[in-house]
Amino acid sequence: MIKVRLIKLLSHAKKYVVLQVLWQWIALIAQVLLIFTLSGMIAGIFENTIPAFGIWLPVILGCIAVRFLMEWLTSRTSYKASVDVKRILRSKIYEKLLRLGSSYREHVHTAEVVQLASEGVEQLEIYFGKYLSQFFYSLICPLTLFAILSFVNLRASAVLLVCVPLIPLSIVVVMKIAKRLLKKYWGLYAELGDSFLENLQGLTTLKIYQADKKRAREMDEESQKFRHVTMKVLTMQLNSTSVMDIMAYGGAAVGMIVTLLQFRAGKVDLQGALMIILLAAEFFIPLRLLGSFFHVAMNGMAASDKIFALLDLPEPEEKSGNFPENLNSIRFEDVNFSYDKERTILQNINIECGRGITSFVGVSGSGKSTIAGILMGRNKGYEGSVLFKDTELRSVSESSLMKNIVLVNHDSYLFKGSIRDNLLVAKPEAEDRELEEVLAKVNLLEFVKANSGLDYQLMEAASNLSGGQKQRLALARSLLLNPQVFIFDEATSSIDVESEEEIMSVIHELAKSKIIILISHRLANVVSSNQIYFLQDGKITEEGSHEQLMKIDGEYSKLYKKQKELEDFAGGLK
Repeated sequence: MIKVRLIKLLSHAKKYVVLQVLWQWIALIAQVLLIFTLSGMIAGIFENTIPAFGIWLPVILGCIAVRFLMEWLTSRTSYKASVDVKRILRSKIYEKLLRLGSSYREHVHTAEVVQLASEGVEQLEIYFGKYLSQFFYSLICPLTLFAILSFVNLRASAVLLVCVPLIPLSIVVVMKIAKRLLKKYWGLYAELGDSFLENLQGLTTLKIYQADKKRAREMDEESQKFRHVTMKVLTMQLNSTSVMDIMAYGGAAVGMIVTLLQFRAGKVDLQGALMIILLAAEFFIPLRLLGSFFHVAMNGMAASDKIFALLDLPEPEEKSGNFPENLNSIRFEDVNFSYDKERTILQNINIECGRGITSFVGVSGSGKSTIAGILMGRNKGYEGSVLFKDTELRSVSESSLMKNIVLVNHDSYLFKGSIRDNLLVAKPEAEDRELEEVLAKVNLLEFVKANSGLDYQLMEAASNLSGGQKQRLALARSLLLNPQVFIFDEATSSIDVESEEEIMSVIHELAKSKIIILISHRLANVVSSNQIYFLQDGKITEEGSHEQLMKIDGEYSKLYKKQKELEDFAGGLK
């Protein structure tokens, strides 16, 4: 069970496999010499000759020492192979995700990537660290023993050698059953991981709607399916172990019986008979041990299929174009986009975003955030042209794009660690003075200074900050990057009025020199925009300034008036 592509991918680990086989073979030779010495001593005692202990004892101790040293070297080499495999595979997975870029989630679930990089790699670590070397040693060992023992007694040695293939034959039979079973095992494992991660991330929402029990029952059902297939895998492993034990011990027993018959017939002396009997098990032990690694190897093969499926994902063409300097306009020309063939998200979009604020409004699902995704390079399969000045988005490298466009949305992620660490994500070389300047702009500096300064520790997802503070800190981080284009996608949703006003104040200040794209469900925030586009069912149905759109008295005007009535009513209740 050798996968050539896997060995080529992990070519650095091949030398460790060769070394492990070499150390095991030297240990085998030491074992043969030890048995030869011991059987000679025993035969000498039975034949009433006094063994020369002064000669035999150093040989025995030397053989034991060599075996101990070889086993230590084998374990050490196995460890080095494991380390090398984990390092190479995880690097390959990480590099692949980097090449896929920000759109990698269109092809593979995050939970599956985590499982492959952890559990999947661990399985292949054992495959390279133990299984492969044992596989090759299992082929060499019986042939070496036969080559030596055939000079003692050819018939008994030949019987032992002929019985050896019975073990791999049983492994082949089990492998055919196990391959399908393990494929199903990994499929259910990935699904269970996806469900667990999603339910964990949405636990608060599930609690609010009291839907946690229902999701728990669904996870229980998935867990039961996974448990059943796991038990089938374990049963298969147990049965295969029993079959291999029967083959191994049965083969050794047959070899011993033939040896005793040859001894009785006078065709082998006592020392030779003892050698064959004591070494009979050595014909089968390597293959028996290989069988114990078999289920791990099969798991490794199933994991490698998943890993190669990830590594084989089509990659976007490497782009070398640079984002234009002093950008003053972004144009969409006849842009269409759909996530699948059945549903079109954007249809014939023609827009222009200049310096200042360009707003996109409309009901949920109208395509506003899809436009932001296209500009950020996440939604790649668009038709038409997206131009930065005269540079097509498709020709701009992802690194250049990320340096010049930043997205601030309602759930911009803040990492566990200090406020300084979270800000330095945008500009690692920034000094404390720069960090304090951007915090002052979003009115967070006083709070930070009152709470341990820049070393103030955030909990996971910044749960020890209010919603408004989180948004302002995310905004401060984007200011530190200082890109040419800011995209605010519902950046003021679900926060207090004071924080919303402060964020909008920063946005209006940025609009004096930057291109600002504002996506907001609250139309009061877009009133002062230079240009407003109203989307409906993926199409631009209305465009113009706030005053122009109000004069048209279309859908924008109706939505604005309705929101204002609701806000005035809510204000009157306070």
